[in-house]
Formats: sequence, C-alpha cells, structure tokens
Amino acid sequence: MEVRSEMFRSGVKKWLMLPLLLTFHFSLLTSCVDEVEHENTPEGNFEALWKIIDEHYCFFDYKHEAYGLDWQQVYNKYNVRAKGSMTDYQLFEVLTDMLSELRDGHVNLYTNFDNGRYWKWHEDYPANFSDTLQRRYLGTDYRIASGIKYRILDDNIGYLYVGTFAYELGEGGLDEILSHFMFCNGLIVDIRGNGGGLLTAAETLAARFCQEKTLTGYIQHKTGKGHDEFSSMVAEYLEPSSRLRWQKPVAVLTNRSVFSAANDFVKDMKCLPQVRTVGDQTGGGAGLPFTSTLPNGWTVRFSACPTYDRDRQQTELGIAPDYNVSQTEDDFRQGIDTIIEFARKLLVE
Repeated sequence: MEVRSEMFRSGVKKWLMLPLLLTFHFSLLTSCVDEVEHENTPEGNFEALWKIIDEHYCFFDYKHEAYGLDWQQVYNKYNVRAKGSMTDYQLFEVLTDMLSELRDGHVNLYTNFDNGRYWKWHEDYPANFSDTLQRRYLGTDYRIASGIKYRILDDNIGYLYVGTFAYELGEGGLDEILSHFMFCNGLIVDIRGNGGGLLTAAETLAARFCQEKTLTGYIQHKTGKGHDEFSSMVAEYLEPSSRLRWQKPVAVLTNRSVFSAANDFVKDMKCLPQVRTVGDQTGGGAGLPFTSTLPNGWTVRFSACPTYDRDRQQTELGIAPDYNVSQTEDDFRQGIDTIIEFARKLLVE
C-alpha cells in the first residue's frame, strides 16, 4: 500500500481543498506505508484501512480530547461487521461508517459507485445563508471579476461574494474590484458557503488586506507511526500583496459551510487589525491530506498534517467569529439578511 501526498506544500504553491476536490501543501514526502500485504477480502480491506488511518491520521489526540475518540475501540466496534462474503456495497457502508467516527470532512473513501464522506460539520447546523436574500442585495447589475460577485451597497459599503476558492484569483481582477471600492467606507467579504479549493487562491485574496508580513499560524508534519509523533511546529506567514491593497475596515461573513481553504482564509484574516468576522463558526478542516489505496483498489483520503492558528490552537473543528450572528426568521420574511445588516452597521460605527 502506498500513501501519497496530493500536492506539495512548499513556498512555491500551496493548496487546500473542497470537500471532494482536495490537494495540499507539504514540504516533505513519505513514500511507502510498509510492509504487510493484506488480502483483497472484506477482512483484508478493513484491516488495511484501519492500519493506514492508525499510522498516518493526524488528529487522534486532539479528537480524543474534544469528544473522546478512541481508535482502538473503533476497531473493535467495526471489525466484527467486515466479515465473510459481504458485497462491495455492504463493505463500503462499514468502512464509511468507521471513517465517520473521525468527524473529519477531509476524510473520504472513493469507489467507482460512491464517495464516502462526512458532512455533518455543516449539515447539522443552520445554513445562515440564502441565495434568495443575496440576490436582493446583489441585484441584477452586479459585477463579476475573478469569479467574485461584487457591488457597492446603498450606504457606500462594498460587498463582494467569494463562493469558492476552486480557481486561482487573477491579480488584475482583484485590482479592478478594489479600485471599484476605492471610495467606500468599508468592505464586506462574504465567504458563506465557500467549501474551499486552492490555498493559493485564499492567500492571494488575504494578501490584499495585509500591510506587513504577518504570522498567521503553524504547521506540523507526521514523523512516525505513533499517534503523537510529529515534527516541531513551523511558523507560517502571510506576505502583503505588491499590488493594490485595502486598508479600511473589513467584515468577513462566515457560516458552518466555510471549510478547508476558506477556513484557512478566515484564520489568516483574523490576524489583520482592520478585520472582524461576523456570522457563525466555520466548519473547520485544518488537516492537509494524503491518499492511499486499499487492496481492492478503493482510494482513501485522510488528514495527515495538522495546522494551527497563530496562538497554536487547533482550527480543525472550526473558528469562532468575532461577532456571533444568526439569520432570524423575521428578517428572512422581510427579505433582510441579518448577518449582512449587522456587518453594515459594524463598518459604519
């Protein structure tokens, strides 16, 4: 079985991921897991998957503390189900249920008939975002550049919606957006529903609000098979863009569907003095993934490298906003986005 990194995380190019489209940054590559060849049977595939996660997953200690995860108990719970002549569909269900014990949106099992996933990090929470309401604010004459929708609201507050980091953001497009908002009093950056994508895209946008080299967090690498075997923390910095930058107040709008690269964007933005975050806690997703293959050819993806905020705290289970604001039913019936309106008032105070 070979465990593979999905992308380098070096100074050249860094990525994070969508719930199902993921790559990552990493400066050291491992080659092989080992050694033991498991048979292509339900029992063999179960043993192979459990062992891969046991030796290479990066959040065991943290999630044991957070909600009592015990990976050995998980083994005892599920290995009795992976027996005999079960079908591929039955085996898939058992393995996916086992992986769900990790409560990690970056853990997936890929087959030719389905993708195993854990999405409760946003499915179990209010959306706190409505396309219908957003259209009332954007209207029909909004602008689009670098995949970002933007316009100036009637109180001279700039509003831009970044629904994904799946694509690189063009520097020229960002120049146009910030130039358009030049005389605005403040700026709302709405990333609600952004499930991630390219870490480079998230950093490109965050750099437009950064005025000096800023410590934003840390990363560790797995150094052994033990649950607690990691390198020392390596500091990560956000560099200011050499292009047009925004220095006035900023409100970043978040909800539980903000994940992965978008979660990293929030982590970076919270380090900047003119930025406040408004809305719900993010969905998290702070582990950088590796992939490996089971004896039957199925692919598993899992978090292998933990990242932290500038205070060396985990963001795997989300980042709390500076102002916790939820959409109210009364406002929704009146066509009002509670979170946008709170941000508008915050920016003009």
